[in-house]
Amino acid sequence: MTATVRLDKSLEDKLDFISQTLHKKKSDIIRDAISYYADSIRNSKKSRILKAVAKTKDADKAENGIFDGTLDDGL
Repeated sequence: MTATVRLDKSLEDKLDFISQTLHKKKSDIIRDAISYYADSIRNSKKSRILKAVAKTKDADKAENGIFDGTLDDGL
């Protein structure tokens, strides 16, 4: 796939700098940046899901403790 992007002068300068510094083609840098950005989003989403799972487990554990306390209440 071929994509065309328009860059303002500031981004163009940054891309030129990175390209010269790393001795890489601009297209390679753009591909790497997109891949890095996608991975960052994926990892952030995964982290939020894992935190939600842990929170749910903690809430379930607390609820289970309340339930276990009623088993010997003499009713």
